[in-house]
Amino acid sequence: MFDVIIAGGGPTGMMLAAELRLHDVRVVVLEQGMAPTRQVRALGLHARTVEVLDQRGLLERFRPHIKEYPLTGYFAGIMKPAPSRLDTTYDKVHGIPQTTTERLIAERCTELGAEVRRGCAVAGLDQDDAGVTATLADGSQVRGRYLVGCDGGRSTVRRLLGIEFPGEPSGKEWLLSELEVTLSPQEMAEAAAELGSPAVRFGPAPHDLGAYRMVLEAKEVAADRTAEVTLEEFKQRLRETAGTDFGAHTPRFVTRFGDGTRLATRYRDGRVFLAGDAAHVHPPLGGNGLNLGVQDAFNLGWKLAATLHGWAPADLLDSYEAERRPVAADVLDFLRAQGLLLTPEPGPQAVRRLFERLMDFDEVNRFLMEKVIGVGIRYDFGSDHPLVGRRLRDVPVKQGRLYDLMHAGRGVLLDQTGRLSVGSWADRVDHVVEVSEEVDVPAVLLRPDGYVAWVGEDQGSLAAQLTKWFGAAA
Repeated sequence: MFDVIIAGGGPTGMMLAAELRLHDVRVVVLEQGMAPTRQVRALGLHARTVEVLDQRGLLERFRPHIKEYPLTGYFAGIMKPAPSRLDTTYDKVHGIPQTTTERLIAERCTELGAEVRRGCAVAGLDQDDAGVTATLADGSQVRGRYLVGCDGGRSTVRRLLGIEFPGEPSGKEWLLSELEVTLSPQEMAEAAAELGSPAVRFGPAPHDLGAYRMVLEAKEVAADRTAEVTLEEFKQRLRETAGTDFGAHTPRFVTRFGDGTRLATRYRDGRVFLAGDAAHVHPPLGGNGLNLGVQDAFNLGWKLAATLHGWAPADLLDSYEAERRPVAADVLDFLRAQGLLLTPEPGPQAVRRLFERLMDFDEVNRFLMEKVIGVGIRYDFGSDHPLVGRRLRDVPVKQGRLYDLMHAGRGVLLDQTGRLSVGSWADRVDHVVEVSEEVDVPAVLLRPDGYVAWVGEDQGSLAAQLTKWFGAAA
């Protein structure tokens, strides 16, 4: 029997498995595909996701694969200079193909001892007071104390639970492919310059020399959006929109995606949870999907581990939905607003012109950009202090950097007074007596996911927050 069954071996599932194994939780990942996907949908990591990797000591293995580009103010295609004083060390665009991200997280997952089973599709679920039984497509069964559905927008786990997925269906659809062409690179560059059609975008595949990545608007939304797109269908649509198919051949993949926006009505059903695209889907504008899913996993992992090890407060697992569902709802609204301003109607275009002027104000530009890159999130912890509920960016300390102290996935008390103590919570929280010029409060209590749970200098109020987030004293 496993502690946690994870359905889906994409970035969300693998990140969750790595987080759980960091705390010696027995994990199995059930992935339907026989091999890692070759589809590259996401092309980069937001600042908050880079912080997550840094907090777990993973960033160094990512760095050789990341291409950094200057960050600019961006909202609904409105480009402005980058705002000043962004609340993050990672104020760049971090380009990296999704396939590379998946591979590196999967390597970490298996290094830590997670079991990954490929070719395993969940077909049925049955839960009781002691655990969850997953029935696979071949009839075999896997038993675990908890199960997390990280199995994408068409989640089988969500369907089996009967969780509703309301929202707006796709009104537009795009075709995406990476393939080779008969034209030379010079001829392709000339064709791109002459095309001038917003319905087709293409450029070199970011991870595959000799291949090109092409995105084109479909004629209509397919009646069956699960149906495969053939190379001939893709080439026909290229000829219709660009006047040529560029001699396209040998596709790495051909797929479709839409602008549907949906949010699960709940993230938990007993011992089963949803994370990533299984819980929320949205248009690809801004590249939020992979990043939002990884951050879901980062929030849920330590809470599941705490519950399995017996020290979690009674309501800790419920805080996963309470914190992450509002974040997803906010992202969906943020993308809806951008999508509206990209439509040609006079009303939305008038609002767009207003935003173009508003974004000249640095505060407005910063507010929008911090929402884009994920560092503006604040959970409601019931405190008026501006730091509480926000993640703390990496700051220098005498021992090096704050994020270097968080690799083990434990809580951290950053104590600048030298008078405080974590007492009997020392098995769950590290007490670091340090002074940082960039932290202007006496002490900060950080949860394992880097969010500020408490600030102050009173031992009594600290003990109350230690109990709230880390359970009863040992």
